[in-house]
Amino acid sequence: MSVTFSALADPTRRDILNRLRRQPLTVSDLAQHYPMSRAAVSQHLSVLERAELVRRNRRGQWIDCSITPASLDEAAQWIEQQRAAWNERLDRLQDYLSAAHPPANAPSEPAEDPPTNPPPETSSQEGEEQ
Repeated sequence: MSVTFSALADPTRRDILNRLRRQPLTVSDLAQHYPMSRAAVSQHLSVLERAELVRRNRRGQWIDCSITPASLDEAAQWIEQQRAAWNERLDRLQDYLSAAHPPANAPSEPAEDPPTNPPPETSSQEGEEQ
């Protein structure tokens, strides 16, 4: 699987896989989409072949390239296992933090009722003649 992730690390190789997902293409067909030589595209294809992501088939003078999804399926399965494990860990952490520190807006004790009869207001001029 390390070979698969290493092959997928390059954006050109990921783009090649996207193009091959639609239909098989020749090396020449692929090369016209990139600012590099056919030999450079062929090197990218060799990396993808070693990772078992691409298969090349000779058809006369042409070499057809097609995607082989088995390695991608294995990588996707591993990623999904990691995602599920981390989601479970994060859910447990959230539960722990919620129990240890309730939200600030949640009252911890019931609020007292406000007084029904507020005290009368007093004037600063009380006791002075008007």
